[in-house]
Parts: sequence; structure tokens; C-alpha cells
Amino acid sequence: MTAVIETQALSKRYGRRTALTDCTLTVPAGRIVGLVGPNGAGKSTLLSLTCGLITPSEGRITVLGNRPAANAAQLARVGFVAQDAPVYSGLSVADHLRLGARLNPGWDDGLARRRIERLGLDPAQKAGRLSGGQRAQLALTVAAAKRAELLILDEPVAALDPIARRAFLHDLLDFVGELGVSVVLSSHLLGDLTQVCDHLIVLAGGRVQVAGDVADLIALHHRVPAGAGALPSGARVVHTDRGGPAVVYSADPIAGAERTDLEDVGMAYMMAAEVTR
Repeated sequence: MTAVIETQALSKRYGRRTALTDCTLTVPAGRIVGLVGPNGAGKSTLLSLTCGLITPSEGRITVLGNRPAANAAQLARVGFVAQDAPVYSGLSVADHLRLGARLNPGWDDGLARRRIERLGLDPAQKAGRLSGGQRAQLALTVAAAKRAELLILDEPVAALDPIARRAFLHDLLDFVGELGVSVVLSSHLLGDLTQVCDHLIVLAGGRVQVAGDVADLIALHHRVPAGAGALPSGARVVHTDRGGPAVVYSADPIAGAERTDLEDVGMAYMMAAEVTR
């Protein structure tokens, strides 16, 4: 399996505060990866390590087989959209495309201009006068036109309304299909991730709680009603709602269990981590 991100015992501390602890992951290529967790879980720290914006306190990380931000060629292989989809408020839409062309050797100007036209953005419009959804779409356009192999999005839709979020995620799927790029999408909105992601990483308390392809995770987790009978050997209760059903990990079928979904699995691990803190 080709990996776009590999980490081994990765940790990051800021003074006495630990943001990420003992993170070991293998993120396969060709996936849209949902990185989910509550605020303060360590999501932005992991993505900043992936981009080479910060360095580990312990452990190691490789991105596309190399050290993050090792050189200009490595930087060109990774596209990054930080939180709140930052753009330069004093620059026009066209200025952003010109800047992208100057800074990125693999810049696809045709893709960028086609997308700006399709979105109905005025090239002369200052970015500071765009709506939140339009700014997010502009940031995504610049990142995609870089023609990177890995696209990292740090909560790009958190501040958008539901319609703008849906449009952004729909366009993200189009980009993946057109460019063949791998994507890591960070969010605390599990409902959004269910629309696009086929691989899930749950972070809570600075630790990886679970990671894997969505189809595999759903097949291995079951919603078991309260009062159900004995569980199969090797089964493990992930989390139980008070007086309600439990989410149970089991490689074997469970009589009377219901099928889970991505939101069930993600919430169960986040709630379990909260209980044990």
C-alpha cells in the first residue's frame, strides 16, 4: 500500500502543554481522509507537522516518502488551505491567480481560470469583499491549481453556512476526480465528512483513537441495543449512551445489532475519549 503520510510515535509539545502524543498512522494514497475530533484535539498540530510548518518534539513523520518541507520540490507536492480559508483581502481574485502562478512551478492556469469563471467570481473583485463561501472557493482553487499530489484542508468549511459548505464539498469531489489528488480534510463536523470521506482518523485528547477506511470501520462496528445478549468473544464496547445503545467493535456478527455509520463510529470514539480524560 502506497502511503501519503506515515507517522511513528509522533508527538508535539508546546512548553508544558502536549498537543499530540504517540501518533502512529499510515494514510493510504488516493483517499479523501476525514480528520475529525473536538476543538483542541490536535488536528491542526498534526496538519502543521505534515506541512512542515512545525517540527516534532518526538517521533518521525514522512509525507509522500520524504521529510515534510525538505526542499522546494517537496513543498510543491503539497497544497495547504489553513483554517478560515485565508486569502489576501487587499488583492483581487486575478491577483491571487497571478501570485499562485509566480510561486508554484506546476501551476495550472487553465484550471484556475476555468474554475473562477464557473464560480462566477469577478477577477477584479477584492478578496476582502467576497462572501465566506467565495473566499473558501478561491483558496481551494489556488491550492488545487498548484497541482499538488496531496491537498491538506484544515477546517475550511467551519465558518460557512450549510449551502456554502455543501457547494465546497461537492467541488472537492470534482477536484479529486479530475486531478487524482489525495486529500486530508480536517473538521469537527462529522456530518460534512460523511458526504465525501472514504478514510477516517479520529483524534481526541491529542491521541489517535481509531483510523481506517470507512467501509472497514463501519463493517467492524455495530450499534447494539440496551439489554442485548452476550457479545462475541473478542468484542469490545467502545461507548454506551446512557440507557441507550452501545457502539461495539467486533469482527464477528452480533445478533440483533444495527448497522453503524461514519457519524456513529466517530462520535463513539470521541465520547469514549472524553469519559476517560
